[in-house]
Amino acid sequence: MLHQFLEDEEAARIAALREEEEEKSQMIKEKMEKMSREISSLSDTIRAIEEEMGAEDVSFLQNYRTTITRTQCRLEHPERLSGALIHVEKHLENLKFTVWEKMQEIIHYTPVTLNPITAHPLLVLSEDLTSVRYSDERQNLPDNPERFNNIWAVLGSEGFNSGTHCWDVDVGENKCWALGVMTESAGRKGAVFCRSGIWYMGYCAGKYYARSTPNPDSLLSVNRKLQKIRVTLDWDGRKLSFSDAVNNTHLHTHTHTFTERVFPYFNTCGKLSPLRILPVKVRVSVEHQR
Repeated sequence: MLHQFLEDEEAARIAALREEEEEKSQMIKEKMEKMSREISSLSDTIRAIEEEMGAEDVSFLQNYRTTITRTQCRLEHPERLSGALIHVEKHLENLKFTVWEKMQEIIHYTPVTLNPITAHPLLVLSEDLTSVRYSDERQNLPDNPERFNNIWAVLGSEGFNSGTHCWDVDVGENKCWALGVMTESAGRKGAVFCRSGIWYMGYCAGKYYARSTPNPDSLLSVNRKLQKIRVTLDWDGRKLSFSDAVNNTHLHTHTHTFTERVFPYFNTCGKLSPLRILPVKVRVSVEHQR
């Protein structure tokens, strides 16, 4: 996509340059044609006057006033031809910045991407690693230590051990999902939920719930169908919060003193729609130095 964008942008700029070149060439051509017509007219006048001067003296004197009038040159002084050069600055001014600014229309930044080496074999990730869906067909994947083998889960590629981080997930019509974080040291094999290290909010059987493993689920009072969930991790502030990303309504907050790196956690067994991490809008700002 990026390669095609750059090719299209190059072609568009070359086309704009050629269009201006044609306009300038046409303007110069019209000016030269006008000057050529004026020179030709003046030459005709000179020849006519020379012929009259070669006639009999009486005839020349009789037409003296008319001849004098015709000898008055009405040609204007050739004007300076402004705007004939290509406006180089229009095509090259802040070129890199302008192209980069336009790239925002096709390039999106996703704050979290998925780590394929952690995904359960029944989970299928998108090529850009921003969405995950459940499949009945088990993939032939290596049983590496990082990979889940008992729950349908996948982790984010980047872990966090400080700061505040936020990502939105479109759950769509998925009937079973869970979103949260998991510690780096928590085991990925076997009965994961029986061990500590996962904090999440989920949806199953028409009900919303929250959990901090190995504690049991806690039902949440949510009386509407959620489509987009915002997950906010405040590692230093000891909080993991969930909210409705559509109207920014708070749903639940886990409080815990994190002592190690945690990774975004995704779990799904629904087939209707994937869990999709939403891109965030990139903004361009220009800072004026003082």
